[in-house]
Amino acid sequence: MPRINKSVILGLLVATSTVFLLFQLYYYRQYSYKPGSHFLGRTGHLSSNDVAWNTVKKFLSLAQHFNLPVFLADVASLALLSQDEPPQQDGRRRIEPHCTFLCTGRPITSFALLANLWKYDPSLLALAEERGFDVLEVRGEDPRLASMDDLSANQIPLHFLFRHRGYVVQVTLLYERSGNYLWHGALRLKASADRTFAPFRMLDYGRHAGAYDRPALVLTTLDGLDVRIPRNVSRFLSERHSARYVECRHREARDFYRLYPDDGGQEAIEFRRRAKLLLHLSAKTLNDLSIPFWLSSGTCLGWLRQCDIITWSRDVDLGVFARDYRPEIVTAMARAGLPLKHKFGKVGDSLELSFQGQEVKLDVFFYYEDGDVIWNGGTQARTGRKFKYVFPHFLLCWTELLELRVRVPCEAHTVMEANYGPGWQSPVHTWDWKTSPSNVRDNGRWPPAEWDEVVQVY
Repeated sequence: MPRINKSVILGLLVATSTVFLLFQLYYYRQYSYKPGSHFLGRTGHLSSNDVAWNTVKKFLSLAQHFNLPVFLADVASLALLSQDEPPQQDGRRRIEPHCTFLCTGRPITSFALLANLWKYDPSLLALAEERGFDVLEVRGEDPRLASMDDLSANQIPLHFLFRHRGYVVQVTLLYERSGNYLWHGALRLKASADRTFAPFRMLDYGRHAGAYDRPALVLTTLDGLDVRIPRNVSRFLSERHSARYVECRHREARDFYRLYPDDGGQEAIEFRRRAKLLLHLSAKTLNDLSIPFWLSSGTCLGWLRQCDIITWSRDVDLGVFARDYRPEIVTAMARAGLPLKHKFGKVGDSLELSFQGQEVKLDVFFYYEDGDVIWNGGTQARTGRKFKYVFPHFLLCWTELLELRVRVPCEAHTVMEANYGPGWQSPVHTWDWKTSPSNVRDNGRWPPAEWDEVVQVY
């Protein structure tokens, strides 16, 4: 039997070991993400955290390749961050020895993309598929191009969904709007779309359209991956909680003006200009006081019915919940050049403040929540009579009017019908606030001893 050369055996062993070592190094670089962590679980299979981390890593690599201006917008991840210490001066957090922030137990991670900083590139989706992603692009109409004159708005990308090994990365595109805010559209699937592509009910974004202030971003390191996040995480999460947006009904407004042509006279043009200035000024004043408000009464009616101010109304109407009242409102408005014209009622009952703008009056009505209804009050100065206007309970949504992001009741149609009756879509030029509203109720009379407090006219 021939003798085996020991040198040959040693060489084979060294070669085999080298190949195995190189394979391990390749495997480690591809799938392992930080010291002490292991890509395979104890059973030798991928854990859910492994899949989540590696899917996000693959997406961020893709985003870096195309220089996508994305930031982490995942509610669960940001909630964990808001409980952690703030970023250091260099914007970087300590690297944990495990997946802490990006692995939340959900099958989705959400990012937002600043669309104004990115030019759409169809090769993004092609390369994503080459890298092993299943891709779903959701498009919708561009509301920035919609108007009463042109309703053929272009289709724009609203959401991208990247799926890998059953894990989904949602990318929601944020577009600039003329009111100096960011907007994203609702996620609406076409009839032919695969409704099993993702757990759509679990997505953070897309159930409704949304509106946000532009967040300041900071680059940080989370779970070993470089990612941008909102600098003020808590504020972003708070905005997201109340971000729902409703679009102006351009088609219905166009139909309205076909029946009732717009008043293009100089007086109407001048009123619209002054009302816009007043709305912007009062919005800034209330926002500086952190007092949420919404378009109320005739101003809300104009937005809902005709996407504009009602030029013959001669005032601007805003609503504020009585719980948000602050005594600084009067002095802040005065500093802004809007002196108090009259004050009716008191904080706990039927409060109404009116301020005098440049030939346009600003009425601020305070609303009270009472079980399943919401009401505001009115006072007749001459007699002390009280009136109550009752509405079904409503939530608040963002919209845009006169190039300003403002709130309106989400259920604006129901609220306006309660106030103006089933014929609210037809203009009425003669209106008595004591008898015309469909929801007005007699509410007694102020005691004479309280008149000095509840009836103040300047």
